[in-house]
Amino acid sequence: MALRSFRLGCLALAGVAFAGPVLAQIAAPNAPGRVLMRGPSAPMPVQPTPLQPGGTAPLADGLLERNDPVIQRQGTATAAEGGPTAVGPLGEPGRVAGPATAVFGATLFTRGIPARTEAPNPNYVLGPGDRVSITVWGFVEGNVVAPIDNDGNVFLPQVGPIRLAGTRAGDVQRVVEAEVRRIYAQQVQIYAMVVSTGSVGVFVTGFVRLPGRHLGSGSDSVLDFLARAGGVDPGRGSYRDVIIRRGGRDVARVDLYRFLLTGSLPDVTFQQGDTVIVAPQGAMVGADGAVRNNFLFEVSGRTMSGAELIRLAAPLPAATNAVIRGTRNGQPFARYVTVRELASQQLMDQDTVSFITDAPAPTVRVSIEGSRIGPSVLIASRDATLCTLLDHVEVDPRLANTRGVFLLRPGLALQQQRIINEALDRLERQLFLTVSATTGVAEVRASEANLVTNYIQRARRTQPEGRLVVMDRTGRCADIRLQDGDTIVIPERVETVLVSGEVRAPQAVVWRPNMTVAEFIRAAGGFAERGEDNALMIRRASGELVLEPTEPPQPGDELIALPRLDPKNFQLTRDLFNLIFQTALSARVFFN
Repeated sequence: MALRSFRLGCLALAGVAFAGPVLAQIAAPNAPGRVLMRGPSAPMPVQPTPLQPGGTAPLADGLLERNDPVIQRQGTATAAEGGPTAVGPLGEPGRVAGPATAVFGATLFTRGIPARTEAPNPNYVLGPGDRVSITVWGFVEGNVVAPIDNDGNVFLPQVGPIRLAGTRAGDVQRVVEAEVRRIYAQQVQIYAMVVSTGSVGVFVTGFVRLPGRHLGSGSDSVLDFLARAGGVDPGRGSYRDVIIRRGGRDVARVDLYRFLLTGSLPDVTFQQGDTVIVAPQGAMVGADGAVRNNFLFEVSGRTMSGAELIRLAAPLPAATNAVIRGTRNGQPFARYVTVRELASQQLMDQDTVSFITDAPAPTVRVSIEGSRIGPSVLIASRDATLCTLLDHVEVDPRLANTRGVFLLRPGLALQQQRIINEALDRLERQLFLTVSATTGVAEVRASEANLVTNYIQRARRTQPEGRLVVMDRTGRCADIRLQDGDTIVIPERVETVLVSGEVRAPQAVVWRPNMTVAEFIRAAGGFAERGEDNALMIRRASGELVLEPTEPPQPGDELIALPRLDPKNFQLTRDLFNLIFQTALSARVFFN
């Protein structure tokens, strides 16, 4: 194969390359000494896989059957129970996975009863009993700290009564200053402030933990009075229907979800005898799985739209589908929909919606190791093939052995491990079930069995690398589809041949043109006692094994002298050799 390169005309960031439609536009010109392992080809577009809509699936037991491929939750991005947590927009912890059991907003009332505040907020309207402080200095001097009387006034010596009832707390300075300057137009400075407000008794009832009359300031919020009553009972009370009643009529209705999501509360100044009523809990819909807010959400009416649940639960970007479980007309109900379809669904009381990731990733991640130039990671579409990707990797032709490229695949390593373990099991059975004809033969076999047993123990600790041979002898690649997690290895170019096995001095021998196999063996000291010239094997840099080679090895190859078989234990020895081959053997793609 002519030396080319899979040019990294990719978007590189922190060692990661993204191969996409912009590949051709951003590819830099070839630098000196850099070539493409293969010629340039079409870019690798990333095509998202369309989601398949689901349908209604009413089940007898009310649960989704786990063996139904349409509604299995494999591939979900959620963590196991006890895994990481996510934090909602209110700072409330929401578990990423597991059934939703916490009521949204319940943490509002977990910090104890708030202390009364002496200074009111600027919008508080003063009334009789509120205490103010007024200080005057300059042409005249005086200081008064007094409550507003029943007529709504505060008396200031040398000035007279100043009406403050009905004044906002933030306007006290302006009102007092205006009244003083009507008499003393100049050479007088004024400072006025609200010291404290009078207490009001507010009845808090309904579905709260501690119903009754609670004291507070008129400027306190409805949250303060609810907290003094122990908070909304999360199992019975409503967070979306809190009524403030005065004199037999409703002056405000509070939806605490508005406060939880936007920080909004109605501007109400409490008066003596007001009543706060927490209504019964409404319908509840749960959200779990791949969401940021894993809670039970209260429905403001009889039903909740899927769009509202999506807004409240905040699904993770990876969530593609949802499983709706509930009851309709007294029968178990289940439906599998995409997140987009969920927005138009109507959810009922006690429904649970599990958000899942049920679409394959549109890309695969492939690592590049060895003699390369550029990023070590490529992101390509799922249908990208090896040869296509090699079109976008850059190498130095003086350093890279382009004919020795091979693939490491984690899934193949697991298969190789299983094959090795099965071979070891067969070898153990062959070893311990063989019948000996005489006592002498039995003693010899027992001695050999100890050696083989030691080898078996070491072989079970072998960790296959999952090497896949993808290059033929001419350097032509197999155009196989890549898998996520694959590693493409580009070996370094070397000028030696490693001679090992049953030779007297295993070593690397410098390769020379026209050098024969016999010359390589002689350079390694010749055959050992168990070596012979008709038991040779060549392992190429790509991992390909050549048994009974007819051609001498090439630079980067390994020439292995295999041990001679003992005819007395031919079957056992053959099984042992088979195991050795399986341990070292790489999977191979056959070329047409």
